[in-house]
Amino acid sequence: MDVETMRMLAAGLCMGLGAIGPGIGVGLVGLGALQALGRNPEARGPIMTNMILAIAFAEAVAIYALVVAVVLIFVA
Repeated sequence: MDVETMRMLAAGLCMGLGAIGPGIGVGLVGLGALQALGRNPEARGPIMTNMILAIAFAEAVAIYALVVAVVLIFVA
């Protein structure tokens, strides 16, 4: 295989593996938040605030994977 093919394969693997973790994490955070809201609807404010913060941190990991994939494609 030539270098261009290897770069594209590496970028695809980087993005695929770098996005599956945050995707699963966001799903689990949403599940936990909805279960907590079902048990205690009065605590909506703090639960939603913490949920949004946790989702933002998980999505940051996916953005880092995207940056690495773009660097692999255009710089390496």
